[in-house]
Amino acid sequence: MSMTFAMIKPDAVRAGNAGNIIQRINDSGFTIRAMKLIHMTRPIAEGFYAVHKDRPFFGELVEFMTSGPTVVLALEKENAQQAWRDLMGPTDSTKAPKGTIRGDFGTSMGENASHGSDSDENAKIELSYFFNATEFC
Repeated sequence: MSMTFAMIKPDAVRAGNAGNIIQRINDSGFTIRAMKLIHMTRPIAEGFYAVHKDRPFFGELVEFMTSGPTVVLALEKENAQQAWRDLMGPTDSTKAPKGTIRGDFGTSMGENASHGSDSDENAKIELSYFFNATEFC
């Protein structure tokens, strides 16, 4: 079993889709090991997305991620990182197939309903960014 980081972004929370996404996570065989609703501050969003700080979309990304609550999760499953990315679908929601989270709940490249770690190494970093050891069940 492996663990990965997942996030339900402000657009999906605002639209009332967090529950539907969590149901899909459960239906897909993931075990939720940690979960919480947060509202990112600017410093938290800037720190989390620091890898993108020199990219032209950084400011817009930070604004979006601080625009409302998000749900952060630790998901466990065999090959969790790849399984979560498959369930999410491609980053650009307009190109994501129906039946994926981004295809069903996202609306654009930026407002794509969800985030997932792109490697096992980044999953560890992202999980530790939002959760401390006592929050995992």
